[in-house]
Amino acid sequence: MLSYLTLGTNDLPRAAAFYDSLLALLGAKRLMEEERYIGWGTPGAPALLLITPYNGSPATAGNGAMVALQAPSRQVVDAVYKRALELGAKDEGAAGPRGESFYGGYFRDLDGNKLAVCVFS
Repeated sequence: MLSYLTLGTNDLPRAAAFYDSLLALLGAKRLMEEERYIGWGTPGAPALLLITPYNGSPATAGNGAMVALQAPSRQVVDAVYKRALELGAKDEGAAGPRGESFYGGYFRDLDGNKLAVCVFS
């Protein structure tokens, strides 16, 4: 159902370095790049794009909005969560079990966008 997701940024080079390092742990690569945006993805999955807002206003994080990145294992969830914090992300909930079949961690990127990395078992 999903084709792609966008997150706003006010500093595309800085955000790109963050996501290059983070998304590599999930096997994602840059798929597209233009002056105002960069997109990453994996085969058969929706792409994640970072973009500077078209209207020229500052990018802001959506209240209640979150992007969840699917990992293949709990070990990868732990690695992505840890890397995000090492890269300057803000902790929004440590990686760990939540319920019987969900394992995830939550953080905010350098622009305040909320993300989760998770695996369902």
